[in-house]
Amino acid sequence: MNWHQLTQAEQLEKIKEKSFSKPQVIFKHSTRCSISSMALSRLERSEAPESIDFHYLDLINYRGISNQIAEDFKVYHESPQILLIKNGECVYDESHSGISMDEIVEQASVN
Repeated sequence: MNWHQLTQAEQLEKIKEKSFSKPQVIFKHSTRCSISSMALSRLERSEAPESIDFHYLDLINYRGISNQIAEDFKVYHESPQILLIKNGECVYDESHSGISMDEIVEQASVN
């Protein structure tokens, strides 16, 4: 898994821009949550398609960016949470045990 670390709010604009040519996934991870760690482990054990960029947010250290994501993409904050961004908008989001690579790939090809 090739994660792009999200550490600055300005990166969200670049993610939006890139999403017009390639699906972008944001994984919001709580380093204090065992469910979040399980979701991260499931994703990392899966084969990540090169047709999607994956971004990782440590929401404990970057809570402000997490809040900005919720506002920019009009989603309710959850943790762990996955967001699929296409054409500048969140077209799919899932949390907790619903997070799976198969579902991400399927939604990326549908939306």
